[in-house]
Formats: sequence, C-alpha cells, structure tokens
Amino acid sequence: MIKLRPSTPVARQLGALALAVALHAAVAPATAQSLFLTDGEQWQEGPVPAPPAFSTQGLVPFEVGVDSPLRFALVPATLQLGADGVIRFVVVAQSASGAVNVMHQGLRCRSNESRTYARWSPAQLPLNNPFNSDAGLWISAGQTPWQDWRDHAAGRPAWALARAGLCDGAAPNGNPAQMLRALRAQGQQR
Repeated sequence: MIKLRPSTPVARQLGALALAVALHAAVAPATAQSLFLTDGEQWQEGPVPAPPAFSTQGLVPFEVGVDSPLRFALVPATLQLGADGVIRFVVVAQSASGAVNVMHQGLRCRSNESRTYARWSPAQLPLNNPFNSDAGLWISAGQTPWQDWRDHAAGRPAWALARAGLCDGAAPNGNPAQMLRALRAQGQQR
C-alpha cells in the first residue's frame, strides 16, 4: 500500500483538486449544485416555463433510430438549461406522409428521465413549410411524471438527444450553445 504524505506532489495536487471542487460547489449556480445531490437528497423541479414560440425554419435534425418511421428535429432557439438542471426544448417529429407532432419536453441527464409538458396542435391543415407556433396552439400535457427514457417509446427522442450532445454523462453538456454545437457535430458524422 502506498502512503501519501501531504508534502508529496501527488497529495498536494489531490488536495488542490478537492478544494477546487468544494469551492466550485459552494459558489456554483443551482444547476451545478443539483449535480452533486446525494442519494438521500430530494431533487425538485423548478417552475416550468410556458411553451416557447417556435419556427420550423433552421431545425437541427437528429436520429432516434434507423427503424423509426419519423424524422426528428430540435428547434434550436427553444433549447434552455434551467436552474434546476432540466434541459427544456421543442422537438418536431414528422412522418413520410407529412403528419407533424410538436412537443415541449424536458430531460434530466442525471436521472435518464424525460417528460412532455405540452403538445402543439395546428389550427388548420395542411401546414405551410416552414411553419411557426402562431399556426396553432399549445395544449398542456398536464402533470406528466418523469419517466426513464430507456423504458418507454415516447422517451426515445430525449434519449437520442441526450446521447447526441445535450448530456455529457450525468451532467448537461455545458450551456445551450455548447449543446447545439455537439448536436450539430453529431449530425455531420452521419
């Protein structure tokens, strides 16, 4: 067994690292602090903002799975990282026949969970391409529970987004601009 003395370079580096982590946790915003919750602490979601206005111009496509009959895309202007650590966004799913689903969703990297806050419904069909949120209205999904995105089909888009760049392991992948860069880079690799 190796014994480290505080005067050794390795021990000083480990001590400095521990101090830096402790100081960062003490002064960091709530998003970073929520990443360090222990198993005994309860996480609580902050106030959920109203579904944002959106346009389908400039969507960032992502792949949910090769067997998916739908094409998925993120509305980049809607990507937000809340103080509670929740990444919120609007996602558009479109079938080959042109049917469109638009959802306001949230995901938590730390717990591998997602939930849908609202669904957008068009006021009339067919929709112009591109279209925006003024062409319909948001309908609340109610108090939907957080669900493990690996356990249900509705969570597959959140799981795909998390893997494609919104999450870095159990933490958000930086700020929304960094997340979008990672998501776009992932899309270029396909």
